[in-house]
Amino acid sequence: MSRVFKMSFSGIYKMYIEKAERKDRTKDEVDEIIYWLTGYDEASFQAQLEKEVNVETFFAEAPQMNENTSLIKGVICGYRVEDIEDPLMQKIRYLDKLIDELAKGKKMEKILRK
Repeated sequence: MSRVFKMSFSGIYKMYIEKAERKDRTKDEVDEIIYWLTGYDEASFQAQLEKEVNVETFFAEAPQMNENTSLIKGVICGYRVEDIEDPLMQKIRYLDKLIDELAKGKKMEKILRK
């Protein structure tokens, strides 16, 4: 099992926010991406952060992965996200890819596959 599965999601979340803010994007935009991808709302997401759940639990308890995840394509960390076989790793990389797109200045409509 990958080491990343056991990492605290709140720690990774802080890194996502820092990455976004370095590129003049906002915590609210990071949150919007997470809500879109996972189906969490503000209250349920905050509860997960407060419980300090690991990445595996965060995705296992996600209310509803977005039906448009299949539209997320491209390379992240040297891997094509659409070709990743492990379902959990693929979810993690989907989120990484979306945050990367945010940091690269893409418009939210494009990031959220609207």
